[in-house]
Amino acid sequence: MLFPFARRRPDPRRALLDRLHGEIVGAVRRPAFYIDYGVPDTFEGRFELLALHAGLVLRRFNAAEKPGPAVAQDLVDTVFAHLEADLREAGVGDVTVPKRMKRLCEAFLGRSAAYDAGLRSGDGALASALGRNVYAGRVEGDAAERLSRYATLAADVLASTPLASCLEAPLPFPDPSTVPSLSPP
Repeated sequence: MLFPFARRRPDPRRALLDRLHGEIVGAVRRPAFYIDYGVPDTFEGRFELLALHAGLVLRRFNAAEKPGPAVAQDLVDTVFAHLEADLREAGVGDVTVPKRMKRLCEAFLGRSAAYDAGLRSGDGALASALGRNVYAGRVEGDAAERLSRYATLAADVLASTPLASCLEAPLPFPDPSTVPSLSPP
């Protein structure tokens, strides 16, 4: 190599952010959400679950001591960098990508705020927000309520997990298939 000093060293922060993003995406890809919960298996449905799961992790990190909030900001940047790459890979043109990214950013931030408010209020607001966003208002049975119970459980598990554990070990997302449906099968 002509300039060996120009080689980049591996960035441990990048490895952490990529791992966290991968774990969020792994949670989003769980088949139970699409089979048992009836979340549409579309770009929009997957985006909704990404917004939910990433929002729960960001909520946990922003409530933590240092370096939690800084990691949360870097994680948002990582999530959106991956979303932009996904759009480009799907063939969205260079002119359209910034417009789509702006809409996705606004949707993500709006949903994160609505889900946080719903978790704090505990009066059915979370199920209502999930029904409106994830199911586009066309929810069948108790799917939105079940997803709300899953999100509440995930938020509680994340909140009770020390920040160091969240940063060093896999994120403790619960198994969605363990949250029972209130409707008879």
